Parts: sequence; C-alpha cells; structure tokens
Amino acid sequence: MKKWLASLLVLLLLTGCSGVKKEESDGLKKVTVVLDWTPNTNHTGLYVAKEKGYFKDEGLDVDIIMPGEAGADNLVASGKSEFGISYQESITEARVQDVPIVSIGAIIQHNTSGFASPVEKKITSPKDFEGKTYGGWGAPVEQAVLASLMNVDNADINKLEIVNMGDTDFFTAVKRDIDFAWIYFAWTGVEAELRGEKINMIYLTDYSDKLDYYTPVISTNEKMIEKNPETVKAFMAAASKGYKFSIENPSESADILIKAVPDLDPELVKKSQEWLASKYQDDAPRWGEQKQEVWKNYMDWMLEKGLLEKEIDVEKAYTNEFLPK
Repeated sequence: MKKWLASLLVLLLLTGCSGVKKEESDGLKKVTVVLDWTPNTNHTGLYVAKEKGYFKDEGLDVDIIMPGEAGADNLVASGKSEFGISYQESITEARVQDVPIVSIGAIIQHNTSGFASPVEKKITSPKDFEGKTYGGWGAPVEQAVLASLMNVDNADINKLEIVNMGDTDFFTAVKRDIDFAWIYFAWTGVEAELRGEKINMIYLTDYSDKLDYYTPVISTNEKMIEKNPETVKAFMAAASKGYKFSIENPSESADILIKAVPDLDPELVKKSQEWLASKYQDDAPRWGEQKQEVWKNYMDWMLEKGLLEKEIDVEKAYTNEFLPK
C-alpha cells in the first residue's frame, strides 16, 4: 500500500491538485477513460458506446487509453484521467489511504474469477492445492484468498508453494513450473476451450459469499463527482447504453471490439463475448448497480485477514447515483 501511495503522490506533484484541463472539440467535452489492462471483453461496452456514438450523444469526446506504468487507479485518483477501470479490492485498499477514488458502476455483477489448472494436475478442490505450486503476481491478497479457501476444505496452506510468475501467461506457466493460477474464466477460460486444453476451475464464490465482490468496476475521483457531476452522469449514461447493447447483441459488439483493437484474436473475442453477455447485469435490477452489503462484506473479509489497517466508509467507496434510472 505504501508503494501505491508513493506512486500516487508523484502523479499529484506532476499534474497538480486541480487535475488536467482539456479543451472542447467540436462542441464535445474531451475526457479519457483508462483501462486496467489490455483491451478485452470486460471493456466492450466502452468501445460500443464510442463506435455507436453514445458518448457523442451525451456531449462527450472519449479517448480510451492504456494504463502504462502508472496504472489506472493512480491516473484516476490524481485527475490525470477522468475515468478508469478498477476493482473493488484495489479501491478498498486505496480508501484506507484516504485516496479519493470511487466506483461508479459494476461492469460484471458477480465475481467470475477463480483458480484454474490443467485437468491432468487433478486439482478439483482447495484440498488439492496441497503439494502444488501456485503462480501469482505477489500481492498479499492472493495468499489470504488461497488460505481462506483451503481452510474451508481443511487444507494446510503451508503445504502450498507460492511463486511470482510475473507476466508469463497461464498456458506457458502451467507447462513450465506452476500447477495453477488465478484467472478470469471469461477470457483465459474461454481461450482454454478454444485451444482444446481442458481445465478445472475453482471459483472463489463457491467457497465464500464475501469473495463475491465487484471486479471490474468503472471508477472516477471525488473531485470529478463534486465539480463535474453532469460529466460523470453523461459518461455513465453512454457506458450503460454500451453495455446494454453488448448484453443484447454479443456478436455485433464483439465485431466492434475487434474493429477497434485488430490485434485481438477474433475467435476468442466472439466466444468470450458470448459467455460474458449474460454476466454483465446478471440478477441486478439494472446494469452497473452495486450493493452496500457487497462492499461491506469484502471490507470485513479483508480486515479479518489483516489486509486493511482500518475500516473504510463503504458509502464513500461507491455510488449508484450516476446510473440511468
């Protein structure tokens, strides 16, 4: 968390507390939304909103940009980017440090991530993690999640080896030196199916309701909400329309993402979009809506696992205020 805060302070010094002013173009207000990672089907609604003119209809000229080394949360918190793609877990950690980042919409209603392994590894429950090697990215939350699942299954995390696999992709890593990794099924799981590589999935939500948190989400900062609420409302109106279109038209929305990002594998995008279409809104009354209990449950879980220094005011960490009625 200290490293996270240090990076943010550098950005604040570079950009100034007032944020970055952008000129209007053709009567449209220029804003940026920074992705959390390379473009994928988590982001389709944004590309649809841009291609279909939904942002323009709301008076916005939106640039979709990559995070670079700074990361999406830092760019949004510092005002370098008006909007971004984040996660409930990272916003919770940021709020502990009084970093004013806010979730304004859940892209996917339920947590679709989990631990994946090739079927030949014979990992079908957390008990099977014993004697295996997990490949991660070195975050404290990983060990806490692994331990939580293993405890439910009366397994000993001390019998699990945890290594940092860096930027190595899942398929390379499991053929080299790890047994399983944490993935989003909508992308890596679907890719495994297309490759004909059978995997076992252990979803976090199968073992704890508190791990059914929002990931990913759309974020902004408190200054945007205070100074430019109409811009936030306009952005979310267009984004909501883009995701609703993606839900109802997965094939056409996949084509839009492929057109915008030609380097993506078209077959993977189409299959992933088909799988994810029903997951965006799922059982929520409207796309993007968030519940206080989900935020509190995950905060309580992080506190219980010693991952937070103090409680946060969850009502300040998220809002449904800017979602269309």
